[in-house]
Amino acid sequence: MHALGDHVLVTGGAGFIGSHLVDRLLGDGHRVTVVDDLSGGRREWLSEDVALLEGDLTDRGVVEEAVTDDVEFVFHLAASKQVNTERPREQFERNGEMTYNLLERMDEVGVGRLAFTSSSTVYGEAPRPTPEDYAPLQPISIYGASKLADEGLISTYAHSHGLQAWTFRFANIVGPRLEGAVIPDFVEKLRADPERLTVLGDGRQEKSFMHVSDCLDAMVHAIGHTDRPMNVYNLGTRTTTSVTRIAELVADVMGLDPAYEYTGGDRGWSGDVPRMCLSIERLAEIGYEPELSSDEAVRRAAEELVETMPDERTARRTTSEPPETDG
Repeated sequence: MHALGDHVLVTGGAGFIGSHLVDRLLGDGHRVTVVDDLSGGRREWLSEDVALLEGDLTDRGVVEEAVTDDVEFVFHLAASKQVNTERPREQFERNGEMTYNLLERMDEVGVGRLAFTSSSTVYGEAPRPTPEDYAPLQPISIYGASKLADEGLISTYAHSHGLQAWTFRFANIVGPRLEGAVIPDFVEKLRADPERLTVLGDGRQEKSFMHVSDCLDAMVHAIGHTDRPMNVYNLGTRTTTSVTRIAELVADVMGLDPAYEYTGGDRGWSGDVPRMCLSIERLAEIGYEPELSSDEAVRRAAEELVETMPDERTARRTTSEPPETDG
C-alpha cells in the first residue's frame, strides 16, 4: 500500500475534479498546495486550508515555486480541455509545455511520484469496451492528441528518469461543480425554456459516465494497490448512457417533459467520439468497482447541479458550440 505522503501538490486543483480531489486529500489529513491559473477553476471552491499559487505552468518560474523538494506526490490535472478549440496548435503546445516543465522540475528536485489525468479521447474511435493495451491509439481531436503526447512524456520519465507514475484515462466524469458539459448545459437550457430542449447531434451518441466520487476513490485505490514504474488505468463504468437518455434524466430531475430538437449528425461536434465505453477489467483486478452505473451517475450529478447551479437565464454558449470534454 502506498501513502501519498504529507505534502501533495495538485495542478489544476481549483477546477471541477481538482477541487473535489483537494477536498478528499484535506479530509485524509494531507497538506495540499494547489497551482492553478484560475482560467477554468474557482478560488471559492478551495478551502482556506489550501496553499494556492495562482499561476500558469507554462511559466517556469511558477513551476519552480510550486514544485519544491518537500512535495511528496503530484496530481497533474492542469490542461486546456476544450475538445473543439479555435486555437488547436496553442492547446497542443500549452498542454505539452505544462507537462514537460512539471516533469523537468520534479526530476531536478527529486520529487518521484506523479498521477496524471488523461482521457478516453486518446483511443479515438476504438472497439468497445476499450482496454488499456488497445493499439494503435488514434485520437481524432487535438485535445486527445495532446493527452497522448503527455502520456508519452510521462512514460519516458517513468522508464528513464526513475519517476513512478499513474496515468488515468477518464471516461466522462460528472458531479457538482461540473461546467461546460452536457448535464449543466441541459439544466441551463431547460431553465431558459422548459418546453423545448436542443440536443447536439442525433441524441444516439453513447458514452460511459462516472461520478466524481467514484473517480476519486478509484484513483486513490489504484495508487495504493499498484507498484510499477508506469501504471495505466481506465476509469469509467461498465455501462453507457445516450445523450437522449441524459436529456430524459435531467428533465425528470427537474420535473419537466420537454420536446427534443436535434441538430443532426452522428456526433455533437468536430472531434466528438460518438460512442465510448472503456474496459475497467484492469481496475477490477486490483479490487475496485464503481458504486454507480452511468445512468445513476448522471442522475446524481443532475440532482446535485440543479441544487447548486445558479438559476441564470443567460446560457454560457449557443447550441452550435461544443462543450468541453468530461474526460
